[in-house]
Amino acid sequence: MSGSIRKSVLAGLLTAALGAGCLSAMAQEKTAAPAPPQLKVGDAAPEFKLQYFDGNDLKDVHLSDYKGKKNVVLAFYIFAFTGG
Repeated sequence: MSGSIRKSVLAGLLTAALGAGCLSAMAQEKTAAPAPPQLKVGDAAPEFKLQYFDGNDLKDVHLSDYKGKKNVVLAFYIFAFTGG
């Protein structure tokens, strides 16, 4: 192949790859999950479920289990107990 043909072929391949990448990104945007709700200070927390280990097996706990009974404080420790 001559130099100009090789450059044209490479330019075409690059254009096709960029176009496929753009189409892929557009497809992902359409199927992306909706944005999480924006909470403000004083808003009620949305219902959620977590699991905890009681020493024998995993058990579910729901936020609604404590509604009107106790105050709930959530603390997130990023990378706690992960070894990372």
